[in-house]
Amino acid sequence: MPFQDRAEAGKKLAVALMKYKEQNPVILALPRGGVPVAAEVAAALEAPLDLILVRKIGVPGHAELAMGAVVDGGAPITVRNEDIIEMAGVSEAEFAAARDRELAEVERRRQRYIKKPRVEIADQVTIVIDDGIATGATMRAALQATRLRMPKMLILAVPVGPTDTLAAMRAEADVVISVEDYESFGAIGAYYRDFRQVSDREVVAFLA
Repeated sequence: MPFQDRAEAGKKLAVALMKYKEQNPVILALPRGGVPVAAEVAAALEAPLDLILVRKIGVPGHAELAMGAVVDGGAPITVRNEDIIEMAGVSEAEFAAARDRELAEVERRRQRYIKKPRVEIADQVTIVIDDGIATGATMRAALQATRLRMPKMLILAVPVGPTDTLAAMRAEADVVISVEDYESFGAIGAYYRDFRQVSDREVVAFLA
């Protein structure tokens, strides 16, 4: 396994991102798992840390299989994975219901996590971080929403992901950085010795 835990993954990712320190970047983490990784990067780069609230829309009965994702904001952005929707035979009503459940969770997290003014990213080098990437649906939504906020440069940075998905993300980000990538990829947790769930309390503590 390449990583003991998310903190170690963050330290390794910070090394790969150190060349951006002098550009005073902003760090955006996907909660919850991306926050401990991003906290290490923010500390190493002496950069502000904020969240981008995005939720995977799972196939009914197979929640881990992403048929899309939704991101918070005045006009929430929904990204659809049409291949998965068609393969799973999901109706528009089923998709809408699943999307609305995830939007409700985004709002719950906003109320729970966001206690101070959001970090401004317009005209800033902005680094979006998660603990890994699999299908890319969630991260694609996060990057599209971040792009709308007009960063000077948009960087995707993750400890690990599938080679082909990372390559596809170059259509959304100006730069894509990963510590590890694999042609044959399973679950993200398989690359961590300790991949326990991060709690709401821990997210709040990291942001504080």
